[in-house]
Amino acid sequence: MNPLEDFKRQVENNIAGLSGDRDIQALSRIWSRETNQNRYTYNFSWLGRPIIQYPQDIVAMQELIWGVQPDLIIETGIAHGGSLIFSASMLELNEICGGPQEAEVLGIDIDIRPHNREAIQAHPMFKRISMIQGSSIAPEIIEQVKAKAVNKKKILVSLDSNHTHDHVLAELEAYAPLVSVGSYCIVFDTLIEDLPDEMFGDRPWGKGNNPKTAVWEYLKTHPEFEIDKIIPHKLLITVAPDGYLKRLR
Repeated sequence: MNPLEDFKRQVENNIAGLSGDRDIQALSRIWSRETNQNRYTYNFSWLGRPIIQYPQDIVAMQELIWGVQPDLIIETGIAHGGSLIFSASMLELNEICGGPQEAEVLGIDIDIRPHNREAIQAHPMFKRISMIQGSSIAPEIIEQVKAKAVNKKKILVSLDSNHTHDHVLAELEAYAPLVSVGSYCIVFDTLIEDLPDEMFGDRPWGKGNNPKTAVWEYLKTHPEFEIDKIIPHKLLITVAPDGYLKRLR
């Protein structure tokens, strides 16, 4: 066995150990609960724009974008634009390293605030970004996204907008079929199911009504996808437990 294969085997053993360690799994849930009370995910930025993600999930997305080599990334939910900038910068690096030329990121949000739009458009990575304003589950928006996906060979999807069960399930029905075989549909904020209801105040989502319940419902009738358990097991800290969906066929 060559050194790289030996290292990969060690990593697999590490992850297996972490996945079976009930104490560290419990500690991770406690850590997520406590830090979310102080909006921990709001503390980070990517190339100058707030990204509103755990650093662990940012690393996981880097690994996926490198592994998949997508020529289109579709993201629902834009906020300050940090995730769009991140994805665009990863596609830029992929191209420099011999990956797809002119790969793009498409962001959809029901309300792209003017100051955020201006900041995104002024960023050097905007050359790879396009945005659509409107509900991600509106038929006319879905058709625009599908038109953008025509002739794309490898597509990765990230869902991070309205977190109610019905909305996320509708997004999955609309956009998961665009994911190429071997690529991923990442459903963020499935962690909501594992946190106390009182943490969400007057939000319309909570335990029993969130992205994770939508994932579970979607997978009942879509065997072409499966939950990649390895990613959350190695991250330990993630906003997307059961949210990394890999397309098998």
